[in-house]
Amino acid sequence: MTQKLLSVIALTVLAFAPSANAQIPPRVGGAEVPSLSPVIKKAAPAVVSIATKRTVQQSRNPLFDDPNFRRYFGIPDEPQERELQAVGSGVIVDAKAGYIITNAHVIEGASEITVTLRDDREIKAEIVGQDTGSDVALLKVAANNLADMPLADSSKAEVGDFVIAIGNPFGLQHTVTSGIISGLGRTGVNPDGYEDFIQTDASINMGNSGGALVDLDGKLVGINTAIFSRSGGNIGIGFAIPSNMVKSVMSQLIQHGEVRRGMLGVDINTRITPEVAQSLGLENTKGAFVSEVTSGSAADKAGIKAGDVITSLNGRTIPGPAELRNMIGMLTIGEKVEIGLIRDGASKRVTAVIGERTARAQAPGRVHPALEGATLSDADRGTGVVIQAVADGSPAARNRLRANDLIVGIDRQRITTVEQLRGAVQNRTSFAITIQRGNARLAFVIG
Repeated sequence: MTQKLLSVIALTVLAFAPSANAQIPPRVGGAEVPSLSPVIKKAAPAVVSIATKRTVQQSRNPLFDDPNFRRYFGIPDEPQERELQAVGSGVIVDAKAGYIITNAHVIEGASEITVTLRDDREIKAEIVGQDTGSDVALLKVAANNLADMPLADSSKAEVGDFVIAIGNPFGLQHTVTSGIISGLGRTGVNPDGYEDFIQTDASINMGNSGGALVDLDGKLVGINTAIFSRSGGNIGIGFAIPSNMVKSVMSQLIQHGEVRRGMLGVDINTRITPEVAQSLGLENTKGAFVSEVTSGSAADKAGIKAGDVITSLNGRTIPGPAELRNMIGMLTIGEKVEIGLIRDGASKRVTAVIGERTARAQAPGRVHPALEGATLSDADRGTGVVIQAVADGSPAARNRLRANDLIVGIDRQRITTVEQLRGAVQNRTSFAITIQRGNARLAFVIG
């Protein structure tokens, strides 16, 4: 056999050899693990398929709404609405109560939700509550003989741990893939949301959203929610919402039907650059620089001052402003937190009790149709109307509005409250809006 032929055979073998990534460990807890089948048999019955239906308005030229125009050009009448169907995944977390966790984006705008169980039973589900900020939704079904999945303590998860993803990619029910935890505390996937993602290389694709990321004990360590991909297919970078965040959100959804986020009362929009760190005498650029403290807020009562650098929250290091915002956003009103900070080069610790927002958020869509999907509330100190969240695909999103935008003006009128905003846009088909986005002030026409 020639050397050239041997080389071709070697390349062929390598091309079809199994990947060395995410090899199953030979022993776990002293016992041999020749297969993941026992774990899958334990966990899979709790994973469900979710099918949704929703009605959307079809966009078309306004001239088509004129019956004379249609008659003159012979254009037939067409329905202005059409029904869309979508599929995703979910996880039964309480068999007795019939609670199912999924992603908020899986059921967004759904008029009908059907859950298919492992035994092929199809059951209608109702929405208990949903939180677009964390992308978590809670459903409820009435059925007997359900199997649920216990929640793991995701704070104990470590990079390198083996995990299993179970879901319904492309409608292929109960597809199982395996991999490892590739990273923890990932942010920046959805800058408008509250993030603390688990990164995994277990294969996740369209339809896996809302499905389970399972540890080797058969417990739910995360809810699969997103992938990083340039083509739409899996490239080994997937993200899951950690189970501890899911548990926190679920508790509030059961209690209130929504997540009632508290506030610390600090302005932390300034990121610490190397120059700022040097001027403050800091060893590195980690932390959140406090540029302002709201009078009477939780931070004010705890003794936090402008110029402080918040470095930790309940013992967890704060890399930057985004991470602090995410962590505060997942705390409940009245919860005590221990805050580590640096002031004048010295380390300090204070205890704060998370306070209630100065104004309750207004429900989306109650101000103007063009702002539907935006959750609004009065900003502190009468500085404007803050957009707390924007639902994906909503009119507000299509009109270029984002979470954390501050609405400060409509046309030439200064806006300081939601009620002023409502009055300014009432009975208006279009209007000029002025917003503060970070350090930039933007103005554009909506409508």
